Amino acid sequence: MTTPVLPPSSHQPKPYTGPSAEKVLALRKEFLSPGLFLYYKKPIMLVEGSMQYVWDETGKRYLDGLGGIVTISAGHCHPHIVKAAREQNETLQHSTTIYLQPKIAEYAEKLASKLPGKLKVCSFVNSGSEANDLALLMARLYTGNYDVIALRNAYHGGNAAGMAVTAHSSWKFNVPHSFGVHHAQAPYCYRGNYGYDDPEAGKKYADDVKSVIDYATSGKVAGFIAESIQGVGGFVVFPDGYLQHAYEHIRAAGGVCIADEVQTGFGRTGTHYWGFETQGVIPDIVTMAKSIGNGAPLAAVVTTPEIASVLAQKIHFNTFGGNPVVSAIGKAVLEVIEKENLQQNSLNLGRYILAGLEKLKQKHAIIGDVRGKGLMLGIELVKDRATKEPAKEACAAVLEKARDLGLLLGKGGLWGQTIRFSPPMCITKADADFLLEVLDAAFDAAAA
Repeated sequence: MTTPVLPPSSHQPKPYTGPSAEKVLALRKEFLSPGLFLYYKKPIMLVEGSMQYVWDETGKRYLDGLGGIVTISAGHCHPHIVKAAREQNETLQHSTTIYLQPKIAEYAEKLASKLPGKLKVCSFVNSGSEANDLALLMARLYTGNYDVIALRNAYHGGNAAGMAVTAHSSWKFNVPHSFGVHHAQAPYCYRGNYGYDDPEAGKKYADDVKSVIDYATSGKVAGFIAESIQGVGGFVVFPDGYLQHAYEHIRAAGGVCIADEVQTGFGRTGTHYWGFETQGVIPDIVTMAKSIGNGAPLAAVVTTPEIASVLAQKIHFNTFGGNPVVSAIGKAVLEVIEKENLQQNSLNLGRYILAGLEKLKQKHAIIGDVRGKGLMLGIELVKDRATKEPAKEACAAVLEKARDLGLLLGKGGLWGQTIRFSPPMCITKADADFLLEVLDAAFDAAAA
């Protein structure tokens, strides 16, 4: 097999003159939190980016297949977004919400126009963790109830509230911050009780939400929070009807429904702008981050006027939420997604890549499942298709080989057995072909 070759790029990276990777690693070990983790046996150091590509300190170019963990939507250093940030930085860098500022108002109006129904009141924060924390606060204040239902295999953030509704042992600390949180069975057709061949799988998985309400709560709940497609959990796509039935159970118990769109929003699924739309539902609260700012520290909670009104009971304030620079960036991101038809590109290339992955599955027995929507695709690796024993070591080996060949990927799942592909939405068909060629070579190497 010939070595896969990256498609050409017109961008010429600047010569790197900073500290070596070894020096940076030493500084990181001494001065940064030991809780931070690194990919790869030999950590990679990225120093420049342009659209779907990034460069390391040696000048080697990579296709960014992880998008900074679904963060870079429009492309690294996109000219329109860089221009918007630069112009605002040169005008006014900071203004809190205790003053009027046009950027935050204009941005809120444009963001709200992307959401259905009565979802039109925005609260801006700095991260997805913070957005989910605020959403849970809103749900409890609005309903007067406390219990929250989340899903197993979920990830909702790294703060206390986010970890409480997360159900990954590696992401949670053994501290008592999960009081009042209950986890229902994940609607995970590949590994769950109801498979892809069950047309009633969505309803059956949602029945477990009803069971949790009946047996683990007083019968009244504050809300239900779920990613529209589970991200860290391995890009698990819910069966049709799941959210519809789960939402019905929650609302019957007095709760509100929170859609975590941190990884699925902004057109990435291709068919729809928001992941929850693929399930035919409208939530009461939507949280968003990552793609919203194309790498800038920006996140948001969008809800209805009725739910938002509970925050007026007391002073609620965020010093940096809606900062004029990130507001300018956020608005520019929406403009790029529209102008460059990135949602359509996600749909077209997502279908093309998924078809290619199905062919690879026929060739490589290590592939147990391929799934996803748009440019949010998961490849679950197993040691044996019958037992579905997770192939954690092989997954790590595939990522290492792909990196050597010029492709950066992510991994997820409870055992780190699932490859995650979520690139900037500006990738091309040539990039897609390169991805498939690299994966084919990496699977061959893992089986050798």
